[in-house]
This record gives sequence, C-alpha cells and structure tokens, in this order.
Amino acid sequence: MILSVEKLSHSYGVRTLFKDVTFNIEMGDKIGIIGVNGTGKSTLLRDIARGEAGDGGRITANGSCVIEYLPQNPDHDPQATVLEQVFQGDSPQLELLRRYERAAALAAADPENSALQSRLLELQQQMDSAYAWQLESEAKAVLDQLGISDFNQPMAELSGGQRKRVALAGVLVRPSDLLILDEPTNHMDNETVAWLEQLLLKRKGALLMVTHDRYFFDRVVNRTLELDGGQCYLYTGNYSLFLQKREERRQSEAAAAQRLRNVYRRELAWISRGAEARRTKSRERIERFNELEQEVKNISASGELEMSSAGSRLGKTVVECEHLGLDYNGVTYIKDFSYILLRNDRVGIVGPNGSGKTTLMDILAGKLVPDRGNVQIGQTVRIGYFSQHSEFPDSEQRVLEYIRDVSDHIETNDGTRITAAQMLERFLFPSELQWVPVNKLSGGEKRRLYLLRVLMGAPNVLLLDEPTNDLDIPTLSVLEDYLDSFNGAVIAVSHDRYFLDRFAGKIFAFMGNGEIRQFIGDYSKYEAAAAESKAMLAGGAKTGTGKERIEAVKSQSKQIKMTYKEKLEFEQIETMIAGVEAELKMLTLEVNSAGSDFVKLGELTAQQQDAEQRLEQLVERWAYLTELAEASGVF
Repeated sequence: MILSVEKLSHSYGVRTLFKDVTFNIEMGDKIGIIGVNGTGKSTLLRDIARGEAGDGGRITANGSCVIEYLPQNPDHDPQATVLEQVFQGDSPQLELLRRYERAAALAAADPENSALQSRLLELQQQMDSAYAWQLESEAKAVLDQLGISDFNQPMAELSGGQRKRVALAGVLVRPSDLLILDEPTNHMDNETVAWLEQLLLKRKGALLMVTHDRYFFDRVVNRTLELDGGQCYLYTGNYSLFLQKREERRQSEAAAAQRLRNVYRRELAWISRGAEARRTKSRERIERFNELEQEVKNISASGELEMSSAGSRLGKTVVECEHLGLDYNGVTYIKDFSYILLRNDRVGIVGPNGSGKTTLMDILAGKLVPDRGNVQIGQTVRIGYFSQHSEFPDSEQRVLEYIRDVSDHIETNDGTRITAAQMLERFLFPSELQWVPVNKLSGGEKRRLYLLRVLMGAPNVLLLDEPTNDLDIPTLSVLEDYLDSFNGAVIAVSHDRYFLDRFAGKIFAFMGNGEIRQFIGDYSKYEAAAAESKAMLAGGAKTGTGKERIEAVKSQSKQIKMTYKEKLEFEQIETMIAGVEAELKMLTLEVNSAGSDFVKLGELTAQQQDAEQRLEQLVERWAYLTELAEASGVF
C-alpha cells in the first residue's frame, strides 16, 4: 500500500460534498473517479495531493511515497521557460537540470565568456554522473507529443491550454509513486489523447484521476470510485464494468428503499391513531419513527439528472453553407466549404487544436462573418449555441434568475409545462441552490447551468462546442439520451470519441490549410478510414509517383460502403418520391373540387398534410443516400 484514505469528509458551509470516504491505493492501481459535478471530485483529489484531511478523517502516505499532482488550473511561474517549468521539483536531479538549463541559456547568449563556458562544462559532467540526460530527453519528447516545440519560450507567452499541457508534461516526466490528474484530456485533440492513454497504461506506479473521456477512462482505469450523494462506492474494473455493477447496486438500493417506505407507511398509520392513544405508545418506537421519516425524506431528495425535450418546428430550409472561406493573419482556416444541413442531422466535428473548428461554429451561430461565401438560415430556425466559454454576464446573479432571463418555463413535446425552478431541480439544482449567486458554483456546475440556459430557449438546431469539457460523465450520458430524442439538427465539436460514436452520423474533419472533409458514419468509422489512408500513404512512399499516392489517399478516404439494403433503397427512392408527388397532385385536384363539403374537405386536407410530410422525409432520405453513394463510389 502506498496511500490510505480513512473516513475523509469535506464540506463548504452547510453543504457536504462527501463524508467518510475510505479506500486504499496500491502500487499498480489506476483509479478513476466518477460523479456528478459538485460532488467533490476535484476537492477529493486536492485533499489527497496535499495530505489535508478536510473536515475530518485521515490520509496516510507511505514514508517514501512521492506524489505528483495536476490540478484543473495549474499554477505556473511566468518568468520560467517551458523546460524550467517542467523541471519544477525538489529532487537533486531536477535541481541539477534547472541549473544546467539556466547555464546553457547564459552561455548561448554570451559564447565568448570563458567563465560561463567552464560552468556549463562542469554542469555537463554532473549531468553525466547523475544520468540526467535521459530525463531531459524524455521531457522534450513528451512536450513535443503535447504540441509544445519551443522549449525556451517563457510561460507568460503561452495560452491557458498550452500552460496546462506543460504542467502535464511536468508531472509525467518527474518520477513519482502516485500520479494525480484532474481532467488531463481537456482541450486535447484525439491523437494526443490516444498517445496519453498508452503512456499511462505502460507507466509504473499508481494513478488517481478524474476524466470525462469515457473511452480514455475505460482503457486506462482498473478501479472506479463513484461519489454519489456524499457517499463513496468503490468498484473493481473499468467504466464498462462500473456501469454494470452500479446498476446492480441501484436495483438493490431501490428494493431496500421500497421496503423502507412500506415500513414507514405502517409506522405512520400506527402513530396517527390519535392523541389519546399516543400516550400509551413506546417512546423508543416514536423516536425510531422520526429517524425512519428522515431516511425516507433523504431517499426522496436524492434524484438523478433529467432533460426534457422542448424544441420548436423546423421548416424545409435549415442551414445552408455556400463556398465559405475565412483567413486570419495569413492562415486559411476555412476554404470553399459547402454543406446543406438536414433536419435531423447529427454532425461531429474533429481536428487539431487551432484548426478552425470553433471558427466554423461561430459562423454558423452568426457570431462571425466569413470572408467568402454565405450562410442561409431558415426562417423557423432557432439556434442554441453551447460555446466553449460559459456566458455569465453578472456573476452575482442568482441561479434561478440566470435561467429566467431566457424563459420562466418550457413546454415539452408532449405539451407538459415545466417551470424554470422545476427544470433546475431536474438539472440537480435543489431549491436552496437556486438562490445562490452563480459565482458560488463549481466549474462543472456552471457548465451544467449554462447547458440548461441554452436548452430553455427551445432550440431546434443545437451547436455544441466541446460540450464534454467540464461536464461530468453522468451529465454527458443524459445529454446523449436527450440528443437521441431531440427533434432537430445537432452539430458538435468534440474530442470525446465515446460521445462522437454515440451521437454522430457524419464527421467533418479539419485536415489543415482550411480543408474540411466530410465522412459518413460515426467517429470510429472515420478513424478507421483515416488510419487506412495513413497506412496507404506510408506504403506508397516506396512506390508510385507523388500524384498517385495523393490520389490513392483521397480515394481511400471515400471508401465507405453502402449496405445492400441501402443500395436497394437508393434505387427505389426516386420512384417513391414521384409516387408521393403524383398523390399530392391528385389530392390538390380533389380539394379544389370539394366545394362546400367541409367534412370531405377536412379529410382531404389531413391526407394532403400527411403526404407532404412523407414527401419531405423521402427527400431528406434521398439527399442522405445520394451523399452516401457519392462517398462510397457508387457513382
């Protein structure tokens, strides 16, 4: 055992995050923490990293245990270079590396200074003796993988995302027995996440982390710790096994809760027999009843996140992009991009950081005007834009007021009217939290609140820019279920492979230099096609001309197969469309000749509306199959 946590508790004022958390960490453990935002996941990591017992309990580390900790928002020295920041630490080897890097920088700036050159030579010999060159080489390799290439760049010049990647490189490189990571994959592209997966799988020592990336969680973790309702539950296994075991636990708890309610009903009947009879009742039994009543209230108070669909009707035109182009500072981010968004499209957008994904979303949302081309938005379209940065104009505003600014209620698809306060309850903001200023919420709670604000506008087109950043896994699961039943179009930028596989039917891939390629299928299909293209390009490097290799790769990227059923449907769908169009013409003639027969006129109008709806669905399906046929090379 390298560390033990015993009865650890933590509260903020009257709000208890977790209570009596107890578990051990062994060498080789890779523990993932899961729970709704606001349950204290980051607080638990911070308490363990600092060895602080919060409001009670004990954290005991092995005497020789070295801990490295990556918080969500790591501190940095603005005066330090990238390498100096990576080598922050107390070990003699890290101190030597820092002295060497400083001496090397001074010697490079003044190559004629013999004293500096002698000092550098002396430190090089010490590096040889301490075997420190390997650590420096490893640091540079890790930084390079994380997209940081200028090792001497001052930290003050880096963006927030770059600074976090430097901090991640530091904890990965510095030797430790226990590595604690809080959302390490945030703002990280898919290739880098895959690289980090392999690094952590091969790494010796223990790992404790919070992550929203479920594929990452599933592949790296071998133990799962769930924080739920202030309680801690520990499971052996990864995310897939956790889902199975949690369901078994919840079924058992539901049965126990039902038994408790049955006992409560009997005791309530007993205690309600009247004031005269109560005098003869056992004081102990009355006390047990009071305790039982509180337990039943606690069961009723513990809820799960719910999202209710409340979109509005979409017309024939949704969003049409024609030859979009945008450049900035000499860099092309979008080049000649055209697309017609269909009513029930589910589009995932992927690509390296800084390639222009958010730029495209801003154009679609009307927040940015392209340099070339235009975007046509349908008259019935109501766009809900969930941007990367939550919008809170007034940080002192109350939670309920923030939602009521958009609407004081929504009407669901089945006609149910739900107030803003009720929706907040469904989003796990109980009544006492609804009057708290938004600046008192955790980062994850703010994201969940911002998501509710977007949905309260009853959009029929959803634009989601990195929705998985800072949203917890339970919220993401409910969001995915919501998108399944959402009656409208959805476009989402995401690096979360699980989320993309779960919701996307098409992928827009930013390839660089403004090129956006369109793939039919989910992320796994896109990834497989991209891997085959890469392999073909690598294989073609030995044979064939450059032009042949490029054409082969372009051809490979389009190798998406239509199923036999889809081919058959594609062959027949134009005939079906023609049939419905002919039916509509006949119905129109009958309506015109119905005269004042209002009963017949009503029947014909209903048939006409049904035919129009079927025609619209067939045309949308035809557009999809045509796109699929082109991508798979059918014509």
